Amino acid sequence: MVANLARSCEPALLINPKEERSSCGVGAVMDLGGRRRHSVVEMGMEVLSNMIHRGAIGIEKDAGDGAGIMLQVPHEFFKQVIPIEIPSQYGTGLVFFPQEGKEIINLKNIIEEKLSEQGLEVRYWRGVPTDNRILPQTVRDSEPAIFQPFVVGKGHTDEEFDRRLYIGRRMIEKEIQMSNIKGKESFWICSLDRRIIVYKGLLRGNQIDEYYKDLKDENLKTSFALIHIRFSTNTSSSWNLAHPYRRLIHNGEFNTIKGNVNWMNAREADLEHPEFGERIEGLKPIIADRNQSDSASLDNVLELLLATGRGLPHALRMLIPDAWQEDANLVDEERKDWYKFHASLVEPWDGPSLVIATDGERVGAILDRNGLRPCRYDVTSDNILVMASEAGVLDMPPEKIIRRGRLGPGQLFLAEPGKGIYSEEEILKEFSDSKYKKWVES
Repeated sequence: MVANLARSCEPALLINPKEERSSCGVGAVMDLGGRRRHSVVEMGMEVLSNMIHRGAIGIEKDAGDGAGIMLQVPHEFFKQVIPIEIPSQYGTGLVFFPQEGKEIINLKNIIEEKLSEQGLEVRYWRGVPTDNRILPQTVRDSEPAIFQPFVVGKGHTDEEFDRRLYIGRRMIEKEIQMSNIKGKESFWICSLDRRIIVYKGLLRGNQIDEYYKDLKDENLKTSFALIHIRFSTNTSSSWNLAHPYRRLIHNGEFNTIKGNVNWMNAREADLEHPEFGERIEGLKPIIADRNQSDSASLDNVLELLLATGRGLPHALRMLIPDAWQEDANLVDEERKDWYKFHASLVEPWDGPSLVIATDGERVGAILDRNGLRPCRYDVTSDNILVMASEAGVLDMPPEKIIRRGRLGPGQLFLAEPGKGIYSEEEILKEFSDSKYKKWVES
């Protein structure tokens, strides 16, 4: 009832984010050996800078369309920069607020209240250090105040803590959407997570680490980075619309988006999960805003699938299947049953798209079944994976490259720090299970 009321009160928009068409630059860098180091951040920044031609530029000099980077939470770094001790289990992320001080207080109160309802506590609010001198005036006029909460629980398992963070964030978003707080359109939770953190904004690719001072600190370390530079051809720019989202980065478009959203909404009444119980109602609507972009909508659905226990390759293949019906080489009956079963649960998100996503541990990349967006990757002799929507994004001697490849139509790629790149056989094992045959036939 509340969600329907919110939707009916939405103003008509001259520019509809659902119709977004884009030609963005996306990429990922990973230390396949699992070493957390600052050089991975630096390589991510170099990839962003070298794809600056893929990002839109405003009429004002140095005004970009949006850029960002997703990293593993750098625990040692944060323990050094906040004045209190926090337990090993905590969630954090960047939150955009309107600049008005009174409204910041009101919004923080809502955040703390909704998280408290989930048995969580905001232990500390950190003001994120930034340098807006690099921003042109038009971008500075829309610049949000940026704070970082450190959220702790009460002895929950990691899985339960993640569920409470997820539910709490959705309750916060819905409460603020329904409020009359001035400037609420500037509010955005970039991430609120135990494993990953997103730095993004209305910036150009070469401005991210100049604006966010954290990213220059040698103590900020990660073993992978997902990067994105935005070029949207028919939507306005904003801090919120920059990628990464909470689980993915995306280049392309989903031509089936209206059907995907409508069917997702239609099936919400049937959603249930033993670990969420009645709390699953707090997640609805799963697609948070009917006027948001196709990338944001897919991110909402992927987040749900991961939170309810599906693995990253399972969730990605479920949403973006390959052309299995026409694959004469697909003779594995268990895989066919897997596809048939999931086809009854969710419609394909189809269209020219490259999606790179993470569950906080593994990084996956997937192309649409027609292969209409490029994705190339290199592996170096010092065990670094570089993947992007074009080749040559990281300056390195050719003799260092020991493996080179690209994704084909419908292909799924998976890598994990400390384990390396998964073989096709290892990925397929996650889709093989005799139980699907029973479910398809029942």
